[in-house]
Amino acid sequence: MRHRTKKSNFHRRPGPLKALIRGYVYSLVENGRIKTTVKRAKEIRRQVEKAITLAKRDGLHTRRLLLSRYPNDGVVETLMGDLKKRFSTRPGGYTRVVKIGGRPGDQADMAFLEFVDYAPKAAGGDTAVKGDADAQSRSRANAVAKARLRKNVRRIQNASRREAR
Repeated sequence: MRHRTKKSNFHRRPGPLKALIRGYVYSLVENGRIKTTVKRAKEIRRQVEKAITLAKRDGLHTRRLLLSRYPNDGVVETLMGDLKKRFSTRPGGYTRVVKIGGRPGDQADMAFLEFVDYAPKAAGGDTAVKGDADAQSRSRANAVAKARLRKNVRRIQNASRREAR
Protein backbone atom coordinates (compact mmCIF):
# COMPACT_ATOMS: atom_id res chain seq x y z
CA MET A 1 0.00 0.00 0.00
CA ARG A 2 1.15 3.51 -0.72
CA HIS A 3 0.33 5.29 2.52
CA ARG A 4 1.04 9.00 3.05
CA THR A 5 1.97 9.74 -0.56
CA LYS A 6 -0.63 12.48 -1.03
CA LYS A 7 0.70 15.72 -2.41
CA SER A 8 -1.19 18.83 -3.42
CA ASN A 9 -2.11 19.27 -7.06
CA PHE A 10 -3.24 22.91 -6.69
CA HIS A 11 -6.27 22.13 -8.89
CA ARG A 12 -4.06 21.65 -11.95
CA ARG A 13 -3.55 18.83 -14.38
CA PRO A 14 -0.13 17.11 -14.40
CA GLY A 15 1.47 19.24 -17.13
CA PRO A 16 0.64 22.67 -15.70
CA LEU A 17 1.47 21.40 -12.19
CA LYS A 18 4.93 20.32 -13.33
CA ALA A 19 5.45 23.71 -15.00
CA LEU A 20 4.37 25.54 -11.84
CA ILE A 21 6.76 23.56 -9.65
CA ARG A 22 9.65 23.98 -12.08
CA GLY A 23 9.09 27.72 -12.26
CA TYR A 24 9.16 28.09 -8.49
CA VAL A 25 12.25 25.89 -8.17
CA TYR A 26 14.04 27.95 -10.84
CA SER A 27 13.13 31.20 -9.08
CA LEU A 28 14.25 29.97 -5.67
CA VAL A 29 17.57 28.62 -6.93
CA GLU A 30 18.31 31.79 -8.90
CA ASN A 31 17.15 34.36 -6.31
CA GLY A 32 17.57 32.61 -2.97
CA ARG A 33 14.12 33.70 -1.79
CA ILE A 34 10.59 33.73 -3.19
CA LYS A 35 7.25 35.02 -1.94
CA THR A 36 4.27 32.70 -2.37
CA THR A 37 1.41 31.12 -0.46
CA VAL A 38 2.21 28.91 2.52
CA LYS A 39 0.75 25.81 0.88
CA ARG A 40 2.81 26.29 -2.28
CA ALA A 41 5.94 27.09 -0.26
CA LYS A 42 5.67 23.82 1.63
CA GLU A 43 5.25 21.84 -1.59
CA ILE A 44 8.13 23.62 -3.34
CA ARG A 45 10.32 23.09 -0.28
CA ARG A 46 9.95 19.32 -0.73
CA GLN A 47 11.11 19.55 -4.34
CA VAL A 48 14.07 21.85 -3.66
CA GLU A 49 15.34 19.83 -0.72
CA LYS A 50 15.28 16.65 -2.80
CA ALA A 51 17.11 18.41 -5.63
CA ILE A 52 19.87 19.72 -3.34
CA THR A 53 20.29 16.35 -1.66
CA LEU A 54 20.57 14.77 -5.09
CA ALA A 55 23.06 17.42 -6.25
CA LYS A 56 25.31 16.66 -3.28
CA ARG A 57 25.97 13.24 -4.81
CA ASP A 58 28.51 14.22 -7.42
CA GLY A 59 28.55 12.57 -10.83
CA LEU A 60 27.33 12.54 -14.39
CA HIS A 61 24.29 10.42 -13.56
CA THR A 62 23.22 12.95 -10.92
CA ARG A 63 23.59 15.83 -13.39
CA ARG A 64 21.49 13.97 -15.97
CA LEU A 65 18.79 13.19 -13.40
CA LEU A 66 18.60 16.86 -12.41
CA LEU A 67 18.49 17.92 -16.07
CA SER A 68 15.62 15.53 -16.71
CA ARG A 69 13.65 16.98 -13.78
CA TYR A 70 14.67 20.62 -14.25
CA PRO A 71 15.71 21.20 -17.89
CA ASN A 72 17.54 24.47 -17.29
CA ASP A 73 21.33 24.35 -17.53
CA GLY A 74 21.84 27.42 -15.33
CA VAL A 75 19.74 26.03 -12.50
CA VAL A 76 21.41 22.62 -12.61
CA GLU A 77 24.83 24.32 -12.69
CA THR A 78 23.90 26.35 -9.59
CA LEU A 79 22.63 23.23 -7.82
CA MET A 80 25.74 21.19 -8.68
CA GLY A 81 28.16 24.05 -7.95
CA ASP A 82 27.21 26.77 -5.48
CA LEU A 83 24.44 25.07 -3.49
CA LYS A 84 26.33 21.81 -3.22
CA LYS A 85 29.28 23.64 -1.65
CA ARG A 86 27.11 25.82 0.61
CA PHE A 87 25.22 22.86 2.09
CA SER A 88 27.93 20.19 1.98
CA THR A 89 28.06 19.78 5.77
CA ARG A 90 24.31 20.18 6.38
CA PRO A 91 22.43 16.84 6.40
CA GLY A 92 19.10 18.40 5.41
CA GLY A 93 16.81 21.34 6.07
CA TYR A 94 18.22 23.67 3.43
CA THR A 95 15.18 25.95 3.26
CA ARG A 96 12.76 27.64 5.64
CA VAL A 97 9.24 29.00 5.33
CA VAL A 98 8.72 32.40 6.97
CA LYS A 99 5.04 33.33 7.27
CA ILE A 100 4.30 36.99 6.53
CA GLY A 101 0.52 37.31 6.92
CA GLY A 102 -2.41 37.58 4.56
CA ARG A 103 -2.38 38.77 0.98
CA PRO A 104 -4.20 42.11 0.62
CA GLY A 105 -6.68 40.96 -2.03
CA ASP A 106 -7.99 37.66 -0.68
CA GLN A 107 -6.23 37.19 2.68
CA ALA A 108 -4.44 34.04 1.52
CA ASP A 109 -1.64 33.11 3.93
CA MET A 110 1.63 34.30 2.36
CA ALA A 111 5.18 33.25 3.16
CA PHE A 112 8.78 33.65 2.10
CA LEU A 113 10.53 30.45 1.05
CA GLU A 114 14.26 31.02 1.43
CA PHE A 115 17.51 29.18 1.95
CA VAL A 116 18.59 29.02 5.59
CA ASP A 117 21.76 31.03 4.90
CA TYR A 118 19.91 33.73 2.93
CA ALA A 119 20.98 37.27 3.87
CA PRO A 120 18.63 40.00 2.59
CA LYS A 121 20.15 43.03 0.91
CA ALA A 122 20.04 46.39 2.70
CA ALA A 123 18.49 49.48 1.09
CA GLY A 124 21.90 50.71 -0.09
CA GLY A 125 22.63 47.47 -1.92
CA ASP A 126 25.10 46.24 0.71
CA THR A 127 24.44 43.32 2.99
CA ALA A 128 23.36 44.52 6.41
CA VAL A 129 25.73 43.69 9.24
CA LYS A 130 24.38 43.66 12.77
CA GLY A 131 25.64 46.68 14.68
CA ASP A 132 26.85 48.49 11.55
CA ALA A 133 26.36 52.19 12.38
CA ASP A 134 26.76 53.29 8.75
CA ALA A 135 23.98 50.96 7.60
CA GLN A 136 21.70 52.28 10.33
CA SER A 137 22.41 55.90 9.41
CA ARG A 138 21.83 55.09 5.71
CA SER A 139 18.49 53.49 6.51
CA ARG A 140 17.49 56.53 8.60
CA ALA A 141 18.53 58.86 5.78
CA ASN A 142 16.50 56.78 3.30
CA ALA A 143 13.45 56.96 5.56
CA VAL A 144 13.76 60.74 5.85
CA ALA A 145 14.14 61.08 2.07
CA LYS A 146 11.04 58.95 1.49
CA ALA A 147 9.03 61.03 3.97
CA ARG A 148 10.09 64.25 2.20
CA LEU A 149 9.13 62.76 -1.15
CA ARG A 150 5.67 61.76 0.16
CA LYS A 151 5.18 65.24 1.58
CA ASN A 152 6.21 66.83 -1.74
CA VAL A 153 3.88 64.54 -3.70
CA ARG A 154 1.00 65.41 -1.36
CA ARG A 155 1.70 69.12 -1.79
CA ILE A 156 1.68 68.80 -5.60
CA GLN A 157 -1.54 66.73 -5.54
CA ASN A 158 -3.30 69.27 -3.32
CA ALA A 159 -2.22 72.14 -5.59
CA SER A 160 -3.49 70.23 -8.63
CA ARG A 161 -6.86 69.62 -6.93
CA ARG A 162 -7.18 73.31 -6.03
CA GLU A 163 -6.56 74.27 -9.65
CA ALA A 164 -9.12 71.75 -10.87
CA ARG A 165 -11.88 73.27 -8.69
